[in-house]
Amino acid sequence: MECLATFDTTHMALFFEKSCRASGLNVKIIPVPRQLSASCGLACSYPCADEERIKALVSEREIEVGEYHKL
Repeated sequence: MECLATFDTTHMALFFEKSCRASGLNVKIIPVPRQLSASCGLACSYPCADEERIKALVSEREIEVGEYHKL
């Protein structure tokens, strides 16, 4: 299963990706899917199995995630 994190700013999406990759997590920046939002924006996809590690990293680094989604 694939999960997504969405963000209010491009800066946070890039910070999220950089932080996760530096920690050895497999994340990829993608456009926000239309079914989630009609607005332009970036999301990061990652394996749902890594969600706990990702949420701990987000908390530690104070990364502002808008929402988490499971696809």
